[in-house]
Amino acid sequence: MKHSTYKILMISLVFGLFNCGQKNSEQSEMESENNVMKNETVEVTKAQFEQSKMTLGNLEDKPFPTVVNVNGMIDVPPANRAVVSATMGGYIKTTPWLIGDKVRKGEVLVSIENPEFVALQQQYMEINEQLTYLKAEYDRQLTMKAENITSQKSFLKAESDYKTAVATHMGLDKQLRMLNISPSKVRVGIISSVVNIYAPVSGSITKMNVTKGAYVSPATEILEIIDNKHIHLELSVFEKDIMKVKKGQHIDFKIPEISTEPFKASVYLVGTSIQENRTIKVHAHIENEADNTFLTGMFVEAAIVTESTSAKALPSEAVIEVDGAFYVLVLHKKEADTYYFSQEKVEVKESYDGFSNIENTDGFTENTQFLTKGAFSLLGG
Repeated sequence: MKHSTYKILMISLVFGLFNCGQKNSEQSEMESENNVMKNETVEVTKAQFEQSKMTLGNLEDKPFPTVVNVNGMIDVPPANRAVVSATMGGYIKTTPWLIGDKVRKGEVLVSIENPEFVALQQQYMEINEQLTYLKAEYDRQLTMKAENITSQKSFLKAESDYKTAVATHMGLDKQLRMLNISPSKVRVGIISSVVNIYAPVSGSITKMNVTKGAYVSPATEILEIIDNKHIHLELSVFEKDIMKVKKGQHIDFKIPEISTEPFKASVYLVGTSIQENRTIKVHAHIENEADNTFLTGMFVEAAIVTESTSAKALPSEAVIEVDGAFYVLVLHKKEADTYYFSQEKVEVKESYDGFSNIENTDGFTENTQFLTKGAFSLLGG
């Protein structure tokens, strides 16, 4: 039995030593691999360098901003948006336009027909004819009063009738002009049951709410016109960030559905009241807006730059991420037609405008050269 126990202890010892040796071997291999990764040298011939259009560069001082991220939309000023409605109700007689059509200020948009238009013009003609008589009677009474020939009562009645007629005439004249009916034509007997509604601004039709034969009241929105010649950003900033936002601050914004590159804008107005969703409206002007075809209502994602700091940086394409770590290729030496690069691990704090902020720069000098273009094909690829 002692012999058996001795054999079991010897076998356990052998297995233990074997496992320990295997673990030490694996650990040594891992350390060796890490050292190889850290100290690996990449060789690039001059032909490869030129064919791949690789470039060298140094650390640069670049601005890295502090931003407030917000959402918003493309909009136009109120003066560039017009909702067209009728002054008086009626039935749509003609609607020649479609959504998307461009119109010029003063063009006929729709025609409306209503028998009440005829009655209004008739009243105007009647009062216009009465004015001649009433004016003459008022002048006569005024003369007779001056000579004490007429009574005060007759004079006051003539004066009241004339001035009432003048007021009625002016009111009807104004109503006709609001309906785009010419009073001068009515005075010569030209009466129409149809009136035209004209475009108040130039722009594109974005809404058409009626069809031919439909009845519209003064409260009905017939159509909408938007002039996109001047557009702006309407951003919503949460109240916790609004104190950081000031007029003139730079803005980078994107339209997620159509753009990958940011557009530029600047803060123009900061709202002074808080909305129900605890946000404040910020109005921003777009740079080079004429060079882009933005549409009203487009959703935007924007970053308002509230302050900026300078830091050492490399182009973002020079920094390659491998398994969660960041690496760059540093030019170690150049001999004959061969470039020798060493692979160095770096810490990236943030990226902005195509550059990455490198934090651990103590090991590099101003003359240290990095592979700024083409590193991905050597490390990431």
